[in-house]
Parts: sequence; C-alpha cells; structure tokens
Amino acid sequence: MDRKPGLSVRLKLTLSYAGFLMLAGALLLLTVWVFLRSHLPDIAVMPGGVLNRATLMSTFTSAAGVVVVFLLVFGLLGGWILSGRMLAPLTRITDAARMATDGSLSHRILLDGRKDEFRELADAFDVMLARLEAHVAEQQRFAANASHELRTPLAISQALLEVARTDPAQMSGELVDRLHAVNARAIDLTEALLLLSQADQRAFSRERVDLSLLAEEATETLLPLAEKRGLTLETSGDVAPTHGSRALLLQLTTNLVHNAIVHNRPAPGTVWVTTAVDAKSVVLTVENTGEPLTPQLVSTLVEPFRRGTDRVRTDHAGAGLGLAIVRSITQAHDGTLTLTPRPGGGLRTTVQLPRWWLR
Repeated sequence: MDRKPGLSVRLKLTLSYAGFLMLAGALLLLTVWVFLRSHLPDIAVMPGGVLNRATLMSTFTSAAGVVVVFLLVFGLLGGWILSGRMLAPLTRITDAARMATDGSLSHRILLDGRKDEFRELADAFDVMLARLEAHVAEQQRFAANASHELRTPLAISQALLEVARTDPAQMSGELVDRLHAVNARAIDLTEALLLLSQADQRAFSRERVDLSLLAEEATETLLPLAEKRGLTLETSGDVAPTHGSRALLLQLTTNLVHNAIVHNRPAPGTVWVTTAVDAKSVVLTVENTGEPLTPQLVSTLVEPFRRGTDRVRTDHAGAGLGLAIVRSITQAHDGTLTLTPRPGGGLRTTVQLPRWWLR
C-alpha cells in the first residue's frame, strides 16, 4: 500500500514532549510574572541596592526567555532520547514483521522485561508466528501427502490403460473392474479433499441441527456394513440441538461411525453412538471395541492420511482423511474434538459443539 511520506513516530513524540514541556514552563513563568506584577511594590530594597518594579520585571522577562530556550533544547534532546528508548521494542516488532513478510516464520521477538503494552504485542506476535509456522508446515505436509495419495491411483490407472492399449485382448472384465475400483478411489479422495477445503474455509450456511437425528441417520446408513462384519450398533442419548451445516455435521457423524466400524475388532464387536446436552454445549460420543491403542498413536490419528499403522487394515480403510475432516468440521463449528483410547481397547471420540438456543 503506497502512502505519502510523513513524520516518524519518534519525531512526533519528541515534538510532543518538547511542546508540552515548553507549555508547562511557559505557564509557570507566566504565573510567576503575574504574581510579581500584582504583588511587587514600585520600589523594592534588594541586597544590591534599591530597584524599581519596572527594572525587576525587565530582568525577570529576560531570564524567562533564557529559560524558555533552555526548555526547548532540553525538551527536544530529552524527548528524542526518551522516545527512542520507548520505541525500541516497536522497532524489533517491525523488523520481525518484515522478516515474516519475506517468508521467514522461524524467528521470534522474545522481548524481555516486565509486562507492558509492547511486551503483550510482542508476545502476541510470537504466538502468531508460531501458529503460522505450524500451519504452513502442516499445509506443506498435507500437500505432499495428498500428491502422494493421488499419484498412486493415477499411476495404477495409467498402467492398466497402457496394458489395454498395447494388448486389447487383455481388456477383460477383471481389468475393467480394477480400473473402476482405482478410479472410484481417486474420486473418493478428491471429494474428501474438496470437503476438507470447504470445512477449512467455513464456506457454508448455518441452521438448527439436531445431532441425535444425525446420529440415527448415520447408523441407519452404515448398519449393513456393521451387520456384514458382525458388529452391533447402539444409539442413545438426548436431543442435542446445535447451529451449523447439516450436511457437514452429517458427514462428521458418518465419518466417526464408519471409522468405528472399520477399525473394530473381529466379530463380535460393538459401536456406541451417544448424544448429550448441558447448559452451554452438546456432545456427540462415538466409541468402539477394538485393539488396544496407545495415547501416542491416538494423538496422530487426526492428521491427514494417518490411518494408524498399528490399527486393523481393511478394504474399507478409506482415503486417510476421515478424522482429519472431522477435526476441520468441528473447528469450523467452533467446537472441540477429543480422542482417547478405551481401557479395554478401541477408541472414544468426543465432539463438543456450542448449544443452539431459541431466540
């Protein structure tokens, strides 16, 4: 943004300090002058002799002029030094901002001293830099992982098409089925990436949504998959009204239930879906039986394309974005996502969202 050049803040503070000092001094001298003019007799006996009032006032006026000049010089010099010391932290903050503009996010201001406005600004800027650095690193890691995940089905599709082109006789039903499956996986991954982007940008309209109804809809949709695996789906809880996108919150619930099914233990296993409500929030909890999980492994499950190498791998493992999408949707709705391992094995996932109030 182009701006016309102007006075620096340091110069403005210097002139303000000097001007205030001169004004205070001038008012003080004027007060003394008025006092002397009002109370000084026409003839005054001084140690040096007898002086009349006119001579004394003339002498005082000359001395006052010298004092005013001294105050001006002192104010400018002192104001320049003091403003420089006061603005030194701001200079460090400005330098750090310029470095961040040039692409460096690893530096920190680390302003020492006791807490004041400049320290609070510097600390807030350091926190912002740390979050930006982590966000950029996460986006770079996400882009690399997404490219890798998309490259695999595309490479397989290319290889299958090359086989079909070089030898049309090999274009069997099995080859078509494999090509269809690979293409479906690429489409699912692309749709997941678009959904994740939509949640991150908060590009959705909001309405009243009941999480208990979404939980019932998700379990009904995924019931055939659960029955095929010999699992039991149990849904219970209270009406849980919140405010947000019904489509995204349904996707969140479906992802959680699907994740609980495909990462369950061999039959018989169970998935519990419950909703609850308190004074300020609504809670959706999805639990499942399964293999024992460590807290270290659980903490990585919300990262994109992290399916958990120690968990049971199946043909329904998905694109590796299920819980990442859940986290993004939760954050877009100003909620919190908590993952904890169950003592007997399996995972407990809790989504807490703001409660909807009738206005």
